[in-house]
Amino acid sequence: MDAQEIMDLIPNRYPICYIDYVDEIKPGESIVATKNVTINESYFEGHFPGNPVMPGVLIIETLAQAASILILKSPEFLGKTAYLGSVKNAKFRQMVRPGDVLKLEIKMVKKRANMGIVETAALVDGKKACTAELMFIVEERTEKI
Repeated sequence: MDAQEIMDLIPNRYPICYIDYVDEIKPGESIVATKNVTINESYFEGHFPGNPVMPGVLIIETLAQAASILILKSPEFLGKTAYLGSVKNAKFRQMVRPGDVLKLEIKMVKKRANMGIVETAALVDGKKACTAELMFIVEERTEKI
């Protein structure tokens, strides 16, 4: 999936649409997506001057966007919107810096009528930068994308 296909599926837009493309997806099972971390990201101006580091909360947001693509590509959730409900066991193992390529690996753990739970990992050069379990609430779409 390219950037336009992603924006057709999830409501996130500039400046907070972080997924550049989807490498592979198995609807209802797993997804691998990519975020290219560039120095022109606005948050690097303040986090931290002279030592740019991607904020942990934005790594989680990037994982959540990839996970929402997986969830919303599942047949039972097509045309709906996924909202982040909880973050469990988030661990930050290394800093993410400009020039890094974040590979986002998401696996579906559980699905119910209006929710999904996923295991996530953000990797840089094959090494885990962040892992977390995310839970989503899925509701009817109220906005038009």
